[in-house]
Amino acid sequence: MATQTVEKELVQLEKDYWEALKDGDLDTILRLTDNPSILTGAQGVASIDHGTYKQMMKNPNWSIEDYDISDVQVRMLNDDVAIVAYKVKEELTVDGKPVTLEAADASTWLRRGDSWVCSLHTESIIGDPFGRDRRAF
Repeated sequence: MATQTVEKELVQLEKDYWEALKDGDLDTILRLTDNPSILTGAQGVASIDHGTYKQMMKNPNWSIEDYDISDVQVRMLNDDVAIVAYKVKEELTVDGKPVTLEAADASTWLRRGDSWVCSLHTESIIGDPFGRDRRAF
């Protein structure tokens, strides 16, 4: 029973993170983000501390208009480490233009004292696993 409660808490924290990104709520983003944290995705790999995160969020060229999380899976590695993975459909504005994408995301959450922080977040845009839908050969 306790594991199910923690799993629900972690899924809610993941949703809280998305809401904070959507709302531009930097305080919540930083409270939920390990310092530093690692981000991976189409842009590559980066280790980002809170100062860098603040700079990134000053004038972003994107905004999240809406999102929908589905197919959530949670795996507790131990009492203080968990992985949350899911599909997400994102409605964004990027450089002033609407963009819709679907991705597979995963976050590694660590318990620090009484709180959880996201230490690693990955995002993979869904499509052909060999990138054939993105490149002409």
